[in-house]
Amino acid sequence: MSGRERIVVQQSFPAPRPTTNPYIVMLLDSLRSTPGLEVRTFGWRSALLGRYDVFHAHWPEILVSGHSPLKSLVRQGLTALLLLRLAITRTPIVRTMHNLQLPQGISRRERALLRWFDRRTALRIGLNPTTPFPPGSAHATILHGDYRKWFAPYPHPEREPGRVGYFGLIRRYKGVEELLEVFADLPGDGLRLTVAGRPSSDELAESVRDLAARDSRITARLVFLEDADIADLVGRSQLIVLPYRDMHNSGGVLAALSLDRPVLVPDNATTEALAREVGEQWVLRYDALTPQVLGAAITRAATIPADARPDLSARSWSATGTLHRDAYAQAVARRARKRP
Repeated sequence: MSGRERIVVQQSFPAPRPTTNPYIVMLLDSLRSTPGLEVRTFGWRSALLGRYDVFHAHWPEILVSGHSPLKSLVRQGLTALLLLRLAITRTPIVRTMHNLQLPQGISRRERALLRWFDRRTALRIGLNPTTPFPPGSAHATILHGDYRKWFAPYPHPEREPGRVGYFGLIRRYKGVEELLEVFADLPGDGLRLTVAGRPSSDELAESVRDLAARDSRITARLVFLEDADIADLVGRSQLIVLPYRDMHNSGGVLAALSLDRPVLVPDNATTEALAREVGEQWVLRYDALTPQVLGAAITRAATIPADARPDLSARSWSATGTLHRDAYAQAVARRARKRP
């Protein structure tokens, strides 16, 4: 650590804004309150010219993409310089595995840079116990923290019988269109579905609006949701449905559980482990989403006592900073052992 007692960490995310992912905000607060760490948020000048011991990457694809072809090209050039700088200075990369696969629809240049990023990674952090790591690679599991403190300032309305909700960014892989079609085939005048969030494209927004308009029981709010909106939607819902086609890490699931509402999600190793952790009644799972499956989940959710809470004791943020400091120290120690 260059003779210093503290570890200086350059994060890959900029200073938080009102729309920043709450996980990043809570992580930054936890790291900054941890003795032995100095944490810097991202800027190209500090990343390329500053002195630090560890580079912590979260979504490296953000570094190589821009809002125009020219901006993308510039950012890709800067990312290549950053990777060269990290290699020359032997600065280890620690990467949190928010996603397991490369993004879809990216260019060959972006793909090459992200693979270079992956090869240079010294230690990987998994957010749940089922994260797979490359054989022989250094890794640590630091569970994604809960959102109870985050949503504590907002009113928590009582659940409304028969109300189902979906919230969050609307992307193709999140299965929102399938949910709308399945709900429309579910009988019951007392049922309601609210789908809320910002679509990733105008085409997807139009598709969601068209599907919602076919059933008067469905409400679509296609806008960015403030935290108060999420707390209200989840609180009024009897069940939250998040039908992601590929679910590994989901802040939405933990947000719903933090607001004491059960979720219906695809059945896989990750959601099975989460159900064992927090309680089977809170994480309802399916192999294929059908009207029968959705109806049964709504009925089962209604049996949960109003004052019940899922067990999120393992998701406290109190140890997150210390666990990250240990991971950074391990990455730095590995760099020292490999130095010629």
